Amino acid sequence: MRVPELPPGRELVLPGRGTTFVRELPGPSEDAPAVVLLHGWTATADLNFFPIYGPLGEHYRVVALDHRGHGRGIRSRKPFRLADCADDAACAMAELGIDRYVVFGYSMGGPVAQLLCQRHHTHTSGLVLGATASNFSEGWSQRMTFLGLTGLAGLARLTPQQVRVALTERLYLSKKTVLWEPWAVQEAAQHDWRMVLEAGHSLGSYDADAWLADLDVPTSVILTLRDQVVPIGRQLHLLDLIDTATAYRVDGPHDSIVSQSSDFTPVLLRALADVTGGDSAGFDITEESASDDDRTPA
Repeated sequence: MRVPELPPGRELVLPGRGTTFVRELPGPSEDAPAVVLLHGWTATADLNFFPIYGPLGEHYRVVALDHRGHGRGIRSRKPFRLADCADDAACAMAELGIDRYVVFGYSMGGPVAQLLCQRHHTHTSGLVLGATASNFSEGWSQRMTFLGLTGLAGLARLTPQQVRVALTERLYLSKKTVLWEPWAVQEAAQHDWRMVLEAGHSLGSYDADAWLADLDVPTSVILTLRDQVVPIGRQLHLLDLIDTATAYRVDGPHDSIVSQSSDFTPVLLRALADVTGGDSAGFDITEESASDDDRTPA
């Protein structure tokens, strides 16, 4: 079984919240800026970020954690809330002794990152959003799709463990086994499916349009131009809300952070350099993959 090279990881107790799983890279120096990575729905930190751990670790102190119910994240009987994920991340950084940090949120990690900046603004020094939006439910049919997840989540909550495992296999893993390496399938098999389904409902009801423009933090937005999950129009709406944000483009699908990591990684490094005030001259980026002065896709 091929397993990618991963940074050291460990369980981390978050006082009053639960136990999660974090990976850490120390960065090139003690004063390297810290970046916390927030993954997407039905993924884990490793599934979303395994191709970028190394390149980011050459420039930043990197921390990545699994969200509630995902992978080895916190388990709770409480209903899933994106705000709790944001507070979990803030608590994890505090437990690691990191007072100021940049936040990178990918897909569902985008709303978690937005909430983290809103709720813990004194600790966030920059924000990078990738393949994400300020809301995820446009139109009644889409909203009903998300609301349908709530019914499934309620069923999972009342069903014995072995049936929940079967539910996970039927709804998710069976679709991935052919495409994914065995280590990735095993990674996703650790999900608490009830919490993951509730996370889908939380995404469907999330809407930051009323307050996102008020965030006072340097921001970059990475647009995935061929995104089949978060349509480009919704990503551009997010960009319009944050009129001070710098725009970058990747000509790829929703999972381009993995499937086109050689294109995505230099764009992410430049986006991070923008919000940290670092030097992006060494990051190999072409005009076809990104632009920091054009707020519409080519």
